[in-house]
Amino acid sequence: MKPRLRLPFARKGSVLRPAHRALTANEVRQCLRIAFGATLGFTFSKLMGWNYGTFFTVYPMLLLGLVPVLNGHIIRQFFANMALVSVFILLIQGMFGDKPIPMTIAVFFVFAFMFRCMSRGPYFLFGALGVVGLSVQLHFVSYSTVSMSDLVMSNIAACILTVLIAMLMHVVFPDIEARGNPPIVSKPQSNSRHEVILASTVATLSFVIFQVLDLQDSLSAQVSSVLILFPLNWYGAGRAALNRGIGTLVGCNVGLAWQLILLDHSGILGFVSIGLWVSMMLFARYHMLEGGGSGAGFGAMTTMGILFGQYLSPHQDLVYSALYRFTSVSVSITVTLAAIYLMHRLLNRFTNTRFIVEAP
Repeated sequence: MKPRLRLPFARKGSVLRPAHRALTANEVRQCLRIAFGATLGFTFSKLMGWNYGTFFTVYPMLLLGLVPVLNGHIIRQFFANMALVSVFILLIQGMFGDKPIPMTIAVFFVFAFMFRCMSRGPYFLFGALGVVGLSVQLHFVSYSTVSMSDLVMSNIAACILTVLIAMLMHVVFPDIEARGNPPIVSKPQSNSRHEVILASTVATLSFVIFQVLDLQDSLSAQVSSVLILFPLNWYGAGRAALNRGIGTLVGCNVGLAWQLILLDHSGILGFVSIGLWVSMMLFARYHMLEGGGSGAGFGAMTTMGILFGQYLSPHQDLVYSALYRFTSVSVSITVTLAAIYLMHRLLNRFTNTRFIVEAP
């Protein structure tokens, strides 16, 4: 057990050496759903001239990439996340946005609730989407020029469109074989307490740092600081950070390559959509080879979604944005890992919050 405790980065099968195998029929269908879903959301938002293209591009990736099926339970979690985040932004941010201490306390408690849902298992998707959605919207609402009502309405529109796109994708590209039920994970109570306290504390710390330092143009960095918390413990965070760093590097470089290919034609929506689709297919394949979790392939997808959805326009290329993304994400990941390790060591000093690593 001790080698596992001391080497959180080590695991069987490295992200640098993914499994080389043919995708199953179901995995190919899921790749097609992710690529077409993200491209449809991006294209539709650009055609309509809507703000916050990141929502319309990344949300389909989350819904189609993190869960391979679509049913009423998943859709209800997605809409519940939309409602909770919207209410929090309108009410809590509206009342305490200019009061740092009450706002920080409120953010901590809502993060704790979402990470508790993730730790319990059946509501993992609700918690994961809520953490990402709330982090993104808190980041955007920190801009003095942002309209809170426009932000919330854009999020609601993106959520509704994402569910419609996901339903369409599952009709057009249905699974070939029936999927089994996910395994039920049981864990000690001390592990659950450890996960919730650690993740909510670090996520709140990330929120405070980005607000205090006024890092308004660092959306990818803030999202990365939250995504590496998805394993909910130090042993998985090291691997998640490595995956995120590699995914961000690959996503930024692919974005720069498409900018070089497009040159002055980046204002032609058809060309940009084709570039996004091709990239999503490549990243989705890697995502499948990693097991469909929040790995390097998923990190590359979300990086491309943020670059294309938020920063690429007829009047603005993404060269500076791509270069800045990787630098800021690297710093964010390093600082977040340090915070996770310190919280891990602190919580392990107490029996009620000690993380128990069970022998395989």
